Amino acid sequence: MTELERFLSFIKQHALFGESERILLAVSGGRDSVLMSHLFKQAGYHFGIAHCNFNLRGEESIADEEFSSDLAFKLDVPFYGTSFKTEEYARENHISIQMAARDLRYQWLEEIRNDFDYRYIAVAQHQNDVVETVLLNLTRGTGIAGMHGILPKRGKIIRPMLFLTRDEINDSVEKGNLSYREDSSNSSTKYARNKIRLEVIPKLKELNPHLEETFLNNTKRFADLEILLNNTLQNLRTKIFQNLDSDEYRINLDDLKNLNPLNTLLFGLFQPFGFSEAVLNDLVKSWEGNSGKMFYSSTHRLILDRKSVLLSPRLTEKITNYTLNEAGEFSWNNSFYNSFVTDAGNHQLIKEKHVLQADYSLLIFPLIFRTWQAGDFFYPLGMKNKKKLSDFFIEQKIPLTKKQEVGILVNGNGDIIWICGYRPDDRYKIRKATEKVFILVKQNIHGK
Repeated sequence: MTELERFLSFIKQHALFGESERILLAVSGGRDSVLMSHLFKQAGYHFGIAHCNFNLRGEESIADEEFSSDLAFKLDVPFYGTSFKTEEYARENHISIQMAARDLRYQWLEEIRNDFDYRYIAVAQHQNDVVETVLLNLTRGTGIAGMHGILPKRGKIIRPMLFLTRDEINDSVEKGNLSYREDSSNSSTKYARNKIRLEVIPKLKELNPHLEETFLNNTKRFADLEILLNNTLQNLRTKIFQNLDSDEYRINLDDLKNLNPLNTLLFGLFQPFGFSEAVLNDLVKSWEGNSGKMFYSSTHRLILDRKSVLLSPRLTEKITNYTLNEAGEFSWNNSFYNSFVTDAGNHQLIKEKHVLQADYSLLIFPLIFRTWQAGDFFYPLGMKNKKKLSDFFIEQKIPLTKKQEVGILVNGNGDIIWICGYRPDDRYKIRKATEKVFILVKQNIHGK
């Protein structure tokens, strides 16, 4: 089988793209991306060439860009080029040069793909890149996803050169007398990947001359195992995640404690919500006797209840207090309020939880809207004894995730007048002697 036949077979085997689809090739000017460009041309595919100048190697970077442009001209395909201030970007974002170059590259390639109607972005990674990536992931610590290394297709990124080793690419370039650019930084061992490629892999190949083929077979197995694990995790979420709202869940604590293996499944269940292993380890240590304790990712929070764990999006903004100086219309925390004063003689009592009716003469303005605080208490309508809000929330079955969003209307003297939408305070109810009634109506902005 010729190299072109192997190339076409690999694309078909992994369903990388359709024959009529336009593909954007990420070309550095090195041997692997040059060979990829020529294979695309020989196959008759519709493609364009894109090159990023990271301005890290002075004149060499400029020469790489010119070479890539000339290659596109010779192959009679569109060319797209850009230039980045990579070092400046890395400093501003506090990341490594390599990470900065990667971020800038893929962001720009996606813009070009989208703007010029390309279906996928093709990068020229090969089997040796798979070996390097897996070894690099292992040295840094990784889960099963890091063990399968580089996949032929993920999202809009395809890798049609994974059927070749570096030695095979070098042989093809030499046999085809193809011009290419040599990146001088590839010989520097100051970068971790280069150190693995130049110092570690040669030692491993002394033990196994077919290292690339072995790694490729292993990564296929790990990829299958990842699919199996993800299916298991999805079935588990469906089984034990009780949906409370569109994006809130309750998970029975015993269901989590019975996971086996605990660490792997617990991390897999909550990884999509951004939780790290360190945070989940803290959760496990706090299972006993820490009701109300919270654990955070960048996007979500977990709250320990007595017999369950509550999962919800993290509040992005702190809910601010609102000062009500007089009757009128206003909004607070995604709810609309309308307040007015009427004569008691003309008022008929409204028995709705979203309506407050209070003795106007007892109010001390300004009134304050706020969220609940530890130690808050009130006298629920119809009761003569005070009750802690924390106990009231439990009785009303208000989830811990929701109690910070419940509005608390506070009088000027510090008394709680109303747990908005739930219960008014008995001390401010309408009596026979009431002359004027203060009415406050709550309506959610989104009609909930």
